[in-house]
Amino acid sequence: MIETYYIGAYWGARKEDAQACARRIATLVQLLQPVDLLFASWFKGAKSLKQSLTRPLELEFSSLQEYVQRNLMRDDRRQPMEDLGFSISLWNGQQGGNHAFLRIACGGYWEQVSNSCVLIAPDEGPGAERVLTTDFQVQALRALATAWDPDWEVAMSHAHRDIIEKKCPDVLVGWITYLSRRLGRVPPLPAPVRIESVGDKGSLIILTPERFTASNPEHVALAERVRELLDRAGLLRKPAPAQ
Repeated sequence: MIETYYIGAYWGARKEDAQACARRIATLVQLLQPVDLLFASWFKGAKSLKQSLTRPLELEFSSLQEYVQRNLMRDDRRQPMEDLGFSISLWNGQQGGNHAFLRIACGGYWEQVSNSCVLIAPDEGPGAERVLTTDFQVQALRALATAWDPDWEVAMSHAHRDIIEKKCPDVLVGWITYLSRRLGRVPPLPAPVRIESVGDKGSLIILTPERFTASNPEHVALAERVRELLDRAGLLRKPAPAQ
């Protein structure tokens, strides 16, 4: 069975209007473009991928802001729910196993809301060998961290998430994990773990230079050891909502 992967950035309640969210989306798209040809262009979500191809994402700011505003969350009566923010879906428009998607929930400020940006890139097909490398994952995580300033991020497989989810109720530790400085300072970690800073925003924790797989007991044991050390340092708890 093929082990499937995803990259997710997560942050708590943060009140941001359509203008602020549009600015962050534009930054993300621009930062992802040099990472890989998979991210050369994006299309707005639609009822079908064929329909989506007729709706290219425009980075002209007023158009992008208008698009974000149209995606404000609404209730069953189509009444706006501003405290839940905006929900946006983007597709890279590529076929033949080169699909990539962005699922974005941003601008929500209800105290129980969870904002996020999830990147799904190919697990098989022509683009997979490039995607499933540490270098690609690190670059993508850096782009998300810079654009969204999340509390935490993770690049991991769904199989590994299924193993550890009950142990990590707030913050997951995967192949590569990003922790904002708001969560605290990352302690020394055992080899071969590598720590890289992301400007003044936070740190990337890279467990293995090769692809991390949940079927490798050594990988899973290393992840658990790192999780224990980070938890002991108090870094795996979501920060309190901003006042």
